[in-house]
Amino acid sequence: MARRYSKKASRKVAQAMRERKRGKLRSGRSGKKVTSRKQAIAIGLSQARRAGAKVPKKKSSTRKRSTARTKTAARKKRTSK
Repeated sequence: MARRYSKKASRKVAQAMRERKRGKLRSGRSGKKVTSRKQAIAIGLSQARRAGAKVPKKKSSTRKRSTARTKTAARKKRTSK
């Protein structure tokens, strides 16, 4: 079985974890300090993706689509009465 993540990806994640430990890792738009391990890993993986490393695609959430369907169905019921 082949490796899921490349060595480049693991290096990016390790770098992000070190930055988090030192208190230097910041999140994207807001620029707030990152304290969560999970968030640090996610930032490292996204940096690896941008750098062209072999990283599996993000899982897309299906929850958004299902809630949109129920809202439109509820709207149709209300307007048909």
